[in-house]
Amino acid sequence: MRLFWQRGKEEDPVSAGKAAAAAAAEPEPLPEPDPTAAAFFDVDNTMMRGASIYYFARGLASRKLFTMRDLAMFAWGQAAFRLRGTENAEHIGSAKEAALAFVAGQNVSDLVRLSEEIYDEVMADRIWHGTRRLALQHLDAGQQVWLVTATPVEVARTIAHRLGLTGALGTVAETSAGVYTGRLVGNLLHGSAKVEAIRALAQREGLDLARCSAYSDSVNDLPMLTAVGHPHVVNPDAALREHARQNGWPIHDFRTGRKVTMIALPAAAGAGALAGGVAAGVALRRHYRS
Repeated sequence: MRLFWQRGKEEDPVSAGKAAAAAAAEPEPLPEPDPTAAAFFDVDNTMMRGASIYYFARGLASRKLFTMRDLAMFAWGQAAFRLRGTENAEHIGSAKEAALAFVAGQNVSDLVRLSEEIYDEVMADRIWHGTRRLALQHLDAGQQVWLVTATPVEVARTIAHRLGLTGALGTVAETSAGVYTGRLVGNLLHGSAKVEAIRALAQREGLDLARCSAYSDSVNDLPMLTAVGHPHVVNPDAALREHARQNGWPIHDFRTGRKVTMIALPAAAGAGALAGGVAAGVALRRHYRS
């Protein structure tokens, strides 16, 4: 039987190829691109478990470019900024100082390279697969997909590139001759600043915000969520979940089992390991004072 089968293949490869082609399913037609619609995704706890900037700072610390004392103090500032769910000058100032501390004097090209390495090492396996599927659905529908985050834009672009998204809007640090000066261009991309960013992008790209979607986990992103026609909440905090329920917004929660615990890990993400980071910051400050 095997010889017969082999002989048959050798004698009639053309008909076999035609039969295979005839049996192939018709390809699904690609959707028409929708140039007026886009989706905007927050990063921390929305696209990724925990805080991207913390993972990045930790990667720099492991390379001796950012001290553990700096890392602990960064966690301290981020804790006050994010965990209280409030937005005031003191908290924003703490986060801004921390963001500037680890970029001043660094070469832009070096930080971009490091962001790619650190993403592959510690960020990639913290992406919420469910959120990425939502982003890919928008891409499949012919829409642009942008990350919108307070994380430095170089880090945000790396995440967007690795995920195959259109691009990223992030906090912009000032540079001179390819080196970070230690100052920001404007302020952190947070709260109402995100709205201004997506409005500016919409004007540049010809987007209709009424046709756009936005995704976030935090009540601090209500300005961005209410600026678009299709707001969604992902892994929401309690205040945002309640707001979404009252307004009939879709709720996506990918925190199940172990992932519910993981969401509470570092820095701006929650109180779990962050509490340890804050405690370390207190201890280190006492050590250096003494």
